[in-house]
Amino acid sequence: MVLTLEDVAKRSDAILDEVERAVVGKRDVLEFLMLAMLADGHVLLEDYPGLAKTLIARSIASVVGLSFARVQFTPDLMPADITGSSIYDQGRAEFTFRSGPVFANLLLGDEINRAPPKTQSALLEAMEERQVTSEGTTRLLERPFIVLATQNPIEYEGTYPLPEAQLDRFLVHLSVGYPSRDDEQEVVGRRLERRSDEVDLQTVSSVDELLAMQAAVETVHVADVVRAYAVDVVRATRNTTSTQVGASPRGTLALVKLARGRATLQGRDYVTPDDVKAVAVPALEHRLTLKPELWVQQTPARRIVEECLEQVPAPAAEDLSPRP
Repeated sequence: MVLTLEDVAKRSDAILDEVERAVVGKRDVLEFLMLAMLADGHVLLEDYPGLAKTLIARSIASVVGLSFARVQFTPDLMPADITGSSIYDQGRAEFTFRSGPVFANLLLGDEINRAPPKTQSALLEAMEERQVTSEGTTRLLERPFIVLATQNPIEYEGTYPLPEAQLDRFLVHLSVGYPSRDDEQEVVGRRLERRSDEVDLQTVSSVDELLAMQAAVETVHVADVVRAYAVDVVRATRNTTSTQVGASPRGTLALVKLARGRATLQGRDYVTPDDVKAVAVPALEHRLTLKPELWVQQTPARRIVEECLEQVPAPAAEDLSPRP
């Protein structure tokens, strides 16, 4: 299946419109999730309980036609509970591998910071290399493979903060936020109207179609000056006096991937500096390690990224024309 960029934009809109039947007033968050899917990247959702994080994951999987699995991370969760393990088959007198929930297109890791580091690390190989090694055997994960992890920003007792190596593997870091008053009334109104907690969503896409959409986004042009601008923004996070560690080259790649997806949804076949600016905070903020004094002052990392965007000059408009 081969799709044009125009096809990708139309089908992305159809997916988002259908998901919005279940998730009210969060189009901006859903668009970033769409960008992450187009870039085949992982998402970290950090917000308070009850803000539809699980609903968002289930709705996207249903609408796009992805296989879905959910893991509730707890202190007693073992790596094999995620990756799977070998079970002795008495009938065959041999061990057979029983795959874990990681063998799904969309894996929801609920409250990922409640599991100990050994279990968290079970996801590292899967997230980066799209494979699982168990008992000396390596098994490839079916594409697409996307991890959508959640964590609660206010409950730290009994949690294990995600190590920097794992944070860096998330393409974007998002916050859902509370709905507006009108949106919250709409949520209640829809629930009263349908007389059920469940929302019956239609499948408007497929795995093959999503893979074709991802391939089409790879054709979006990135001018040399825009590429240099993205690199300079990321390097600025390393050179600022506010950080101990800035964003890695993986962050630069994430920035460009997301910018290409945004250009596609905006109906363009080339990336502009505005695309880079629009995706910079979700792409980079979780990759920064702030100086201790800023951490004590509870300075958000997003503010440092915004300061870097203000300091790095954007390319001139005449240098942005698409390839001939």
